[in-house]
Amino acid sequence: MWPTVQVNQHNQLQGETKEIERILLFIGKGKTNIGKTIAVNTQTDFDEVLGTPDSPLKSNVLSAMRNAGQNWSGYVHVLAEDAEELAFVDAVMDAQAVASCEGYVLVGDATKAVIQSAKSLRSDLIAKHGRWLFAILGVGATQDDETWSGYVERLSALSKGEAEPSIQLVPMLWGNEAGALAGRLCNRAVTIADSPARVKTGALTDLGSAYLPLDGTGKSLDLATLQALEKQRFSVPMWYPDYDGIYWSDGRTLDVEGGDYQSIENLRVVDKVARTVRIRAIAKIADRSLNSTPSSIEAHQAYFAKVLREMSRSTQINGVSFPGEAKPPKEGDVVITWKNKNNVEVYITVRTYECPKGITIGILLDTSLENE
Repeated sequence: MWPTVQVNQHNQLQGETKEIERILLFIGKGKTNIGKTIAVNTQTDFDEVLGTPDSPLKSNVLSAMRNAGQNWSGYVHVLAEDAEELAFVDAVMDAQAVASCEGYVLVGDATKAVIQSAKSLRSDLIAKHGRWLFAILGVGATQDDETWSGYVERLSALSKGEAEPSIQLVPMLWGNEAGALAGRLCNRAVTIADSPARVKTGALTDLGSAYLPLDGTGKSLDLATLQALEKQRFSVPMWYPDYDGIYWSDGRTLDVEGGDYQSIENLRVVDKVARTVRIRAIAKIADRSLNSTPSSIEAHQAYFAKVLREMSRSTQINGVSFPGEAKPPKEGDVVITWKNKNNVEVYITVRTYECPKGITIGILLDTSLENE
């Protein structure tokens, strides 16, 4: 045999994947750059991109930027002013060619038809592109002579019967709520596992008005109305009596009562796991190192659990803990089952941290003497 030496460079596909979290696509009507999907960030000249006059799309994008803070970026798609209400579906699908996003924001007045189309759109995006996107759908404010009670009744009919954990309905009472929520979710000072209700993130800014909204009779908005809307699964701002600032109540979705994804932070964590695990699973197609032997199963349990380990990295400084996006995986959180010679199933358990949204404090008085 003739002596030979052959050196092969094996690509183990161990590199980092592109993070799309905190990047959103904003869709709304306008007169400038119609039909184009344009990348924007904090350095963008929005008068050039979206036109000099103010518009709901422009004001909401600016609100998102101001609430997101440093290193914000995203995409904008402008619809024609006479576009049909379901034109956003094609806009989102077309944008996939240039924009990898975690979700999209529709600035407008959502209807039942819009909600149904948004539900179908998520399924289509998963099937065609392997992408998991959530939706923030703006809902119009009060109509002429409409009271707050009438407004709540009208919006209750909008959310009634709907079940889709990827959709958040946001009433546009101040005007920029959809953008403010989007910015809150894109804030890099916190993780995707943090609720938009987190007070330490800071008060909301640029909601669209410095004053409380009025209904058709001139009555100011109150907390009871916001609470009623939240109970009907709308995502709304709120404030705390005798505490400065306006904050977000909860990232409420249209998930059913008792569902795992009634709050957007739970969905975002699981969506991120889905995106990352999908890439790792593709790398294992037809790789015979993944087989039914005990050593292979053990090795690949660790391989798929790496996603959870990376997301669970926490930081502690000066006694203050900053949890990761999920809890560290435990033994048994990744289960691999071979169905036959060519098909294998991987089950992954994701554990999120607790999030205190209701705090009860009990105060006791001790009247005993010092020496008793």
